[in-house]
Amino acid sequence: MNISDVLKSPVVTEKSTTLQEQGKYVFKVALKASKRDIKRAIESTFDVEVKSVNTLKIHGKVKTYGRNRTKLPDTKKAIVTLASGDSIQLFEGA
Repeated sequence: MNISDVLKSPVVTEKSTTLQEQGKYVFKVALKASKRDIKRAIESTFDVEVKSVNTLKIHGKVKTYGRNRTKLPDTKKAIVTLASGDSIQLFEGA
């Protein structure tokens, strides 16, 4: 998978900001991205050393609009643990 297609956006929530204190950062990633792809994309984009990658797939909800039922798209998140001493500046300024 192409490195530029792996990372979609950072996830900035209350929980993800508390994880930053432990050196963990949360990103939305492509559904077909593997842990190796995510690790390579983070290391090349932010010039940091990735210690581990945990992923979770979130299934889209089924919503009802009048008589129509629609399924929202599935998403995938990655929780990336960095080596000690490394940080991502994108989150520090937010």
